[in-house]
Amino acid sequence: HPGFKPASCVLAVDVGTTSVRCHVYDQRANIRGSCTKKVSLLYPEPGRVEMDPEELWQGFVTVVKGAVQDSGLQMCQMTALGISTQRATFTTWDRQTGKTFHNFISWQDLRAAEMVRSWNSSCTMKAVHGVMKVLHVLTRQKRFLAASLVVFTPQHVSLRLAWALRNVPQLKQAVDEGTCLFGTIDTWLLYKLTKGKLASLLSVRTRSCSCCVNELRKNANVSVCESLLKSVPLLNMADQQAAMFGECCFDTGDVKITMGTGTFMDINTGNKPHTSVAGLYPLVGWKIGSEVVYLAEGNAAGTGTAIKWAQEIELFSDVKETDSMANSVKDSDGVCFVPSFSACAAFMGLKPSTTKSHLVRAILESIAFRNKQLFDVMLRETRIPIMKIRADGGVCTNDFIMQLTTDLLGRKISRPAHFDMSCLGAAFVAGLAVGYWKSKEELKKLQMSDRLFVPQSGKGGGCKDGVYKPVLQSWEEALQRSMHWYSQP
Repeated sequence: HPGFKPASCVLAVDVGTTSVRCHVYDQRANIRGSCTKKVSLLYPEPGRVEMDPEELWQGFVTVVKGAVQDSGLQMCQMTALGISTQRATFTTWDRQTGKTFHNFISWQDLRAAEMVRSWNSSCTMKAVHGVMKVLHVLTRQKRFLAASLVVFTPQHVSLRLAWALRNVPQLKQAVDEGTCLFGTIDTWLLYKLTKGKLASLLSVRTRSCSCCVNELRKNANVSVCESLLKSVPLLNMADQQAAMFGECCFDTGDVKITMGTGTFMDINTGNKPHTSVAGLYPLVGWKIGSEVVYLAEGNAAGTGTAIKWAQEIELFSDVKETDSMANSVKDSDGVCFVPSFSACAAFMGLKPSTTKSHLVRAILESIAFRNKQLFDVMLRETRIPIMKIRADGGVCTNDFIMQLTTDLLGRKISRPAHFDMSCLGAAFVAGLAVGYWKSKEELKKLQMSDRLFVPQSGKGGGCKDGVYKPVLQSWEEALQRSMHWYSQP
């Protein structure tokens, strides 16, 4: 009727490693509709992890339609679409046909490990390191010290792309003919959504993972375009930055721990990128107006994968059982678990007395131990006072992991009421861009917490009795022993 204004919402999609999720959010950040579809990871050879591009695209379309239908609304009532995607997972495709030359090569993939080792030990890298050390001695600037320690890792897109260029004949031919396009998942989705009109568009947040230092500049703007989805304004953001925004970690010293397929720990470093000498990765968080916010990140792979694997081999039938199973025994019976499925996962210290509960506890402990490692490096490196710590991701629903992490860190950790922070963050940024929400202060008021975990005495290595100090040491020894299992003799 005249004057009637239909309800409006914001649509957000998170393209994760194992699933694609879509939520419809109203102005109170409540979820009005949802849809999820699993994504199958492919393991063609040991150390290789891939995803089918067409399956991913079909999953994206399915969840968008499903979430809008579940909400009872129409697409015309969506004021904006925010997309959060995993970083450093890429593919290549033909400019004219859109046909991919190979599957998505996942951020977990290790096929370029030999090239990484070769480059890191090359004369070129040694020369670069040497020059940077001299410049550091002359100038005492930390950035030169950091540059003298820079090395490639398998997570960097650069060398995995080089591997593809060497080993995929049709890709090399397309490059020679000038018909090849390259992109991460966000680029691929934007290409598909716009039918190739945005072939060159690439979010700087995912470019940060391609080992290109020059990308950490102020041209780090949010990519906004008009999609073909009924002209809904579309905005893209990388997953961890989106989760940081969804947790409202807007202030310097705010920390976010995402425990999903992998663990990602990020700290807000303010308006300056952090210069790391111990492996933290400097990232562009977001740019709103003239304000640029930077993050420093540490990460570890295999977190959720370890729990899923344990369920598949029937250590438990329901993930919810793991908390009670871990608490049913006083310790892991000396068993250590190394959760590195893209390299070499391992149980060490097995005995005839070891039960399923001991194994489950060892798996859960390993996740908390890695959180402790990442946090210690972050504190030592950044020297930024910690303001608050928020946790998210599917694994944070496990109370045992949350409490042990809290004890080991010696800090309070807040768990949100909803765990899809990447989705919420993408929705927040998209909503701010179109005026659906007016300010970050308004977003903070929408924040809802499920539980605040407080350190308990007698649990962490820093407490009086140091219960976990020897356990941590044993676990670190197990980690070292498993690292070179697949190395060539």
